[in-house]
Amino acid sequence: MPQVQRQVAAILVADVVGYTRLIEAAEEETHRHLMQLLVEVIEPAIAGHQGKVVKNTGDGFLAIFANAGTATTCAMALQRAISAATARQPPSLRLTFRMGINFSTVIVENDDVFGDGVNVAARLQAYAEPGDVIVSQSVIEKLESPVRRMAVDLGELQLRNHRQPVRVFALRPEPNASSPQRWGETAVGEEARPSIAVLPFRTNHPEGAADYVALGVVDAIVHGLSGLKELFVISRGSTLAYGRRRADPIAVGRKLGVRYILAGGVLHAGNRLRINTELTDTHNGTIVSNDNHDGSSAELFDLQDRIALKLVKTIAPNVRERELKRSLRKHSSSMTAYDLLLQALDLLYRMDADSFRAARGLLQQAIALDPGYAPPYTYAALWHVFRVGEIGSPDPDADARAAADRASAALERDGNDALALAIYGHVQAFLLRDTGTALRFLDRAIEAGPSVAMAWTMSSAARGFVGDGALAVAHAERGQRLAPADPYTFWHEGILAQAHYVNRDYEQAVTWARSAVAQNRSIRFTLRTLIASLVAAGRQAEAEAAARHLVQVQPDFRLGTYAQRCPFVEPILGNWIAQLRASGLPE
Repeated sequence: MPQVQRQVAAILVADVVGYTRLIEAAEEETHRHLMQLLVEVIEPAIAGHQGKVVKNTGDGFLAIFANAGTATTCAMALQRAISAATARQPPSLRLTFRMGINFSTVIVENDDVFGDGVNVAARLQAYAEPGDVIVSQSVIEKLESPVRRMAVDLGELQLRNHRQPVRVFALRPEPNASSPQRWGETAVGEEARPSIAVLPFRTNHPEGAADYVALGVVDAIVHGLSGLKELFVISRGSTLAYGRRRADPIAVGRKLGVRYILAGGVLHAGNRLRINTELTDTHNGTIVSNDNHDGSSAELFDLQDRIALKLVKTIAPNVRERELKRSLRKHSSSMTAYDLLLQALDLLYRMDADSFRAARGLLQQAIALDPGYAPPYTYAALWHVFRVGEIGSPDPDADARAAADRASAALERDGNDALALAIYGHVQAFLLRDTGTALRFLDRAIEAGPSVAMAWTMSSAARGFVGDGALAVAHAERGQRLAPADPYTFWHEGILAQAHYVNRDYEQAVTWARSAVAQNRSIRFTLRTLIASLVAAGRQAEAEAAARHLVQVQPDFRLGTYAQRCPFVEPILGNWIAQLRASGLPE
C-alpha cells in the first residue's frame, strides 16, 4: 500500500452565495457567468499567486497555496475582482462568493486533498458574509501586521461536526476603485455623500402585531432625510425585510451599501412613548449615537422631527436646520388618518390583489378624515398608476384621470412632495402622453427628493419613452441603487431593462428584465420588456417561451389594443411592436 503523502498548505474554499436560488431563477445565465468567472478571473488569479485549483465543486472551488500570506492576498484580490466583474449584473442575479482559509497539514492523493484542515476551511466559508474572507487563527498568525490590523476577531466558533472550537477572523476587502459603486458611497463620478438606511423599529407590541406608530416613525424619518442633497438615503421598502429579526448593522450596511444604519424601538406605556435610536457607522461598527426620546402619543410628530433633526446634524453637519425643516413632511391633523395611511402602506407593499384592494379603501378613509393631509392623495395616485401598469385596470383612461387628480391634489397641499411630483410627471408621460409637462415635473421631483428612488426611476421611464437611452439608463441606475431590496425592486429593474433596450444594449436589457421577472413573474410590463429584448438580441426561442408565459398571465393580451396605448415615440414604437409580434404574441 503506497505511503500517504502529506504537506503543509493553505486551503482556500469558496462557495457561491445562494447558488440554488440563482440556478432556479436563471439556470443558463448563472452557469454561464460562473464558468466565465472561473476561466477569466478566478483560475488566472490563483495561478498568478502560485496557487493551484484542486477542484471545482459545482457551486465553488477549492485551491491550495504554499503559504497563508499568499492565499490570503489572493482571496482578497479575488473578492475585489469578482465584485468588479459582476457589478453590472442585477443584484438578484449577481454572483458573490463566501471564502474561508485554513492553514494546516493535508493529505494529498490523486490530485485531491483531504483531512481535517480541509474540513475546517470548508466550514469557515459558511460563516463569511457575501464578499468577505474568513480565516482561522493558524492563518492570521502568519500574516503581516498591516493585514492583521484589518481583521475583525469573531472569537471562537464551534464549527459543525468539529469537536474543538476554532478562533476565526473576518477580512473585508477594500472596495475596488474600478467598480461602479463603492460601499457606503454613491456611484463613481459623483461626490461621496453620507449614506444611510433606516431599519424598521422594534416594538413592545405582541409578536406579529403591527405597530403603526413604529412604522410611522421610520416613514417620517426617511421622508425627511430623502429631501436633502447632502444625504444618500435607501428607500424605506428596501429595509422592510429586517423588521422580522435583530439585524447586524455591519452586515446590513454591506448588503445595502451604506455607511450608516439607524435602528431603534418604540416602547408604549399607556399614552406615553419612548423612542430609542442607535446610529451605527458600518465601516468600523462604532455606535455614533444612542438616544432616548420621550413624549406622549399626542407629541408623536414632534418626536419624529426631533429625531430627524438630530440625525442629520450628526452625520451631515453642514446641512442648515432651516433646510432640513423644509424637507420634513407637513403632518396630519388627525392621528386616525395618519394610522389609516400607515395601514394602507403596509398593504400596498405586499402587491397581491386582496391587499391592493384593501389599501385603496384605507387611503380613501384617510382622505375623508383629513382632507388637507397630502400623503394619502400621493399614495392614492400611486395606487391608480400601479393598477394600470401592473395589476390590470378595467378602465385605464379612468385610472389615468384619477391618478392625475390625486397627484394634483397632493401637490396643492404640499407642493414640495417629491413622490407626488414624480407620480404626476409619470402619469403625464405614461398615460397622458404629455412629455413636456412630464419632464418638468420629474425634474422638480428629483430636485425636491434627491434620494427618492421612485423619482429617478419614473424619470428614466419618461426619458426612455422619448428615446433618450443614455439618460434613461443613468436615471434608472440611480433609482435601482436607492432601492436595492425594495418590494417594488421588479419595477425599478424593469425600467432599467427598458432603458437599456432604448439605448440598444440588448444583452443588458435581457439581463435586467430577466431579473425583474424573477422578482415577480406576474407583472406584465417586465414580461413585455423581456420579450422585446430577447427578440432584439436574436434569442428567438427564449422570446417565444416568454411570450407564452405572458399569455398565461394575461390571456386577453392583443397587440393591436396594446399598441394604441404604448407610450414610446417612433421609431422605437414600431420596433418594439414588431419584436413583440415576432415572438408569436396574438394580434
